[in-house]
Amino acid sequence: MSDLHLRTATPSDALPVLAFWRVAAEGTSISDDRAGVERLIARDPGALLLAERDGDLVGTVIAGFDGWRCHLYRLAVHPDARRQGVATALLDAAERRFTTLGGRRGDAMVLERNERAQHAWRAAGYTRESRWRRWTKPLTS
Repeated sequence: MSDLHLRTATPSDALPVLAFWRVAAEGTSISDDRAGVERLIARDPGALLLAERDGDLVGTVIAGFDGWRCHLYRLAVHPDARRQGVATALLDAAERRFTTLGGRRGDAMVLERNERAQHAWRAAGYTRESRWRRWTKPLTS
């Protein structure tokens, strides 16, 4: 694993990250466009963490902290790099970020149908919160 390099994303990473998510992430989001990724990086420069191996993007996680809650999104690992510790390294970095910022608990957005992701989150020590259900409303048409 010593060949894995973690760093925060820069604005020039927006398009490569979007292309990576089309290969490695499950599902899409209303924010999956260049402007959305660039806005994230501008608003919270340390939130989008990238894992690279030999200069190639192999994993991502968004570790957003709003001052109240620690939110994890877009944990994605390239299919060829799965089960090699990439997700673990990304989550460790995200959790360090949260504790440095004063966060107390991380929560993750995990698709119901994504069994592989649910297994990975459980293995990382996260548990399903059965008391809550996510409610959403698009703010643009």
